[in-house]
Amino acid sequence: MATIAVSRPAPHVCLIRFDRPRARNALSRELLVETAAELDRAAADPEVRCVVLTGDDAAFSAGADIKEMPDGGIPMWGQADRLRAWKTIERFPKPLLAAVDGYALGGGCELTTLCDIVIAGDGARFGFPEVRIAAFPGDGGTQRLPRVVGKTRAMWMMMTGEMIDAQTACAWGLAIAVVPAAETVARTLDLAGRIAAMSPIAVAMIKEEVLMTYQKPLDESLSLERKLLLWQTEDHDEGIAAFVEKRPPVFKGR
Repeated sequence: MATIAVSRPAPHVCLIRFDRPRARNALSRELLVETAAELDRAAADPEVRCVVLTGDDAAFSAGADIKEMPDGGIPMWGQADRLRAWKTIERFPKPLLAAVDGYALGGGCELTTLCDIVIAGDGARFGFPEVRIAAFPGDGGTQRLPRVVGKTRAMWMMMTGEMIDAQTACAWGLAIAVVPAAETVARTLDLAGRIAAMSPIAVAMIKEEVLMTYQKPLDESLSLERKLLLWQTEDHDEGIAAFVEKRPPVFKGR
C-alpha cells in the first residue's frame, strides 16, 4: 500500500503528500524510500521544476515510526535503505518546499531542515521529542538544526523535547511565513509556481551555491567562474530581452 500520494497541481510543480494519517505520517522506511524514489523521478524529469512536500491537517510528520525501532542491534537510523533515502532527499537538486500543518516532530522536523523553504500553518508545531525516550535526533538533526536556529536554541529544543509554535519557528528561521492553516498548501503551491516560472538553470545554481556555504570554506565556495556560466544560457538572453521588451519571460531551461 502506497504511503505517499503524488500529483501535478500546477505547471512544473510536483506535490508529494505523505499518506499515513493513522500514524500521523510517521516516517516509516517505506515512506522514506517511496519519497526518495519520487524525488529521483522528479530530478530526472525536465517538466518538474519545483517539488512541495506536505502531510495532512493533523501532521506534516510526527517523526520516525516507533514501531520500526528494534529491541537491539543496529538502530533504525543505520539501516542502509533509510540512509540512502535521506541522502537522496538531501541531494535533490531542484527547489524543495514544505507545507507544514500540525506536527513536525523528530524526523519530520529534521525533514523540514532539508527543505529549501518552509511555510507553516498557524497551528503547526515543531519539535525534537527523542530525548523523552532516551534517544536523540538520528537523521541529521543534531547537525542541521544548529545551522538553522543556532546552538542555544537547538540545545534547548533537543535537551527538553519541548515543541515550538509556528510563529516561533518563523522567528527562529525554521519557516519563512505563517499562514492560516486552511491556506498552507495553496500558499506553498503558489510560491512553488512562482519559483517554477524562473529559469530552472538559475534556480538550480542558486540552490547549489547556497548549500555550498555549509560544505566548503568561503574561499572555495566563491565560485565566480561557475556563476558566470549563467550569462551564456538562452534563459539569460530571454530574461534580458523580456526586461527590455517589458513582457514576462518564458524560460526553457537552456
